[in-house]
Amino acid sequence: MSLIEFHPVTRRWFEQNLGKPTSAQEQAWPAIRQGRHTLIAAPTGSGKTLAAFYAAIDQLIVRGLAGELPEETQIVYVSPLKALSNDIHRNLDIPLMGIQSELEKSGLAPVKISVMVRTGDTTASERQKMLKKPPHILVTTPESLYLLLTSSGGRAMLKSVRTLIVDEIHAVLGDKRGSHLSLSVERLQALTGQHLQRIGLSATQKPVKMVANFLVGNRNILDGKPDCVIIDTGHRRRLDLHLEIPKSPLTAVMSNEVWTELYERLIELIHQHRTTLIFVNTRRLAERLALALAERIGEEHVSSHHGSMSKEHRHRAEQRLKAGQLKVLVATASMELGIDIGSVELVVQFSSPKRIAAFLQRVGRSGHFVGGTSKGILIPLSRDDLLEGAALFDSIRRGELDRIIMPEAPLDILCQQIVAEVAHQEWEIKNLYELFRNAYPYRNLT
Repeated sequence: MSLIEFHPVTRRWFEQNLGKPTSAQEQAWPAIRQGRHTLIAAPTGSGKTLAAFYAAIDQLIVRGLAGELPEETQIVYVSPLKALSNDIHRNLDIPLMGIQSELEKSGLAPVKISVMVRTGDTTASERQKMLKKPPHILVTTPESLYLLLTSSGGRAMLKSVRTLIVDEIHAVLGDKRGSHLSLSVERLQALTGQHLQRIGLSATQKPVKMVANFLVGNRNILDGKPDCVIIDTGHRRRLDLHLEIPKSPLTAVMSNEVWTELYERLIELIHQHRTTLIFVNTRRLAERLALALAERIGEEHVSSHHGSMSKEHRHRAEQRLKAGQLKVLVATASMELGIDIGSVELVVQFSSPKRIAAFLQRVGRSGHFVGGTSKGILIPLSRDDLLEGAALFDSIRRGELDRIIMPEAPLDILCQQIVAEVAHQEWEIKNLYELFRNAYPYRNLT
C-alpha cells in the first residue's frame, strides 16, 4: 500500500517532505488503518515510529475535518525512556505543523491536534493542565501510565483511548518492568471498554512471536496464534564496525598508561568526525570520561548524559547534540533507544555492552536516518571484554540476536497492580483474576 488511501493533505505533506514510504511503513499502514493489532520489527532508522503515528494522525485529521474529533485523548504512546518521550513530542510537532500548513493552502478548516508529554519530569502545573484539557496524543512512560491509571483524573482522561503504541517493546519485555506494563495495558483495556488497538515497535526482537503475544495479551491469542499482523523487515542495516584493541597489553585492571593511550585515541577519533557519541556501562565512568575529554578539548565541546542527572541537564545535552554544538557526548543506556540524533557520525562503545541488541541499538544512533550507515567502534577494557567483543561481532556478522527471557508471573508486581485497581472500584475476585490473566506474563496464573 502507498499513501494513496490517506487524506490528500496528509499524503501531500509526506510526499513533499519525506518522499516515498519505507518498506516498514508501506507494509504496516493497511493493518493499522484496519484497526488490527500490529507489531513492526524493522531496523533502526527505518521510520517505524512514523509508520505507527502517521496512520493515526491521518485518521484524526479526517475525523477533525468531519467535525467528529472531541477534545479527548485518542492515542497513548508509551516509551521506556524519558528522553525518548521528549524527542517524540518534538518529532510529532513537525508533521502536525506541516499538515496544518497544507490544510490552510487547501482552504480547509484547521484541525488542531494536541500532544502532551507525561513523565516523571512533568511539572505539577503541566499535569493539572492536561487533566483539565486532555491532549489527543499522550506521550508517556510505563511508570507514568501506571500512575495515571491509579488516579481519578488520569482514569477519566484515559477512558477515551483507542490506540496504544508501545515503542522499543523489547527493552521492557525481559524484566519486571514489562510484567508491570502488561498489567497496566489490561487495566487500560478494561477502563476504555472498547477495542484498544495495540501497536508495538522495535528493531531487535527475538523471538518475534513471543513479543507479539506480549503485545496483544491472552484474550487475543487463539490456538497459540496471536491476533496480530507482524511486519518483520529484519533488524539488519548497513554497518561499519571495528573492534579496536589498545597497543598496551590488556590486563584485569586498566593501568594509567592504557587510559592515557585511550584518551589520545579518542581525541583523534573526535577530531575526525563532526559528532561522536561514546557509550559506557556506568554513570561513574561517564562522568570520569567526560571530565578527561573536557580537559583536553574544552568544556564547551563535551557533555555527559545519564539517568541521575537533572531533567534540565539531560535536555540541554540532547538539544546541543542535535544542533551539532557538541563534539562529543558521553552517555550510559539513557541515550540508547530511539532518540533521533541524526547528526552523530560515530559511536564508540567502551567495554562490552553484554547484549547484542544493546550494541546494535547504540551503534544505530549514528547515521540515524533512512538509508544511513551506522559506524561504530568497540574498545575492550580487559581480556574478558575482548573475548566478549569477538563473540559479539561474530553474532552480528551471522545476523544473530539475544533471545529475550520474559519473567513469568512475578507476584510482587501483581500485588501492586491489584491494590491500585481495587482502590478505584470494587471487583468480583473471578473477574479481577480474568482481567490480570489476560496479561501474557500471567497467562498461567492459578
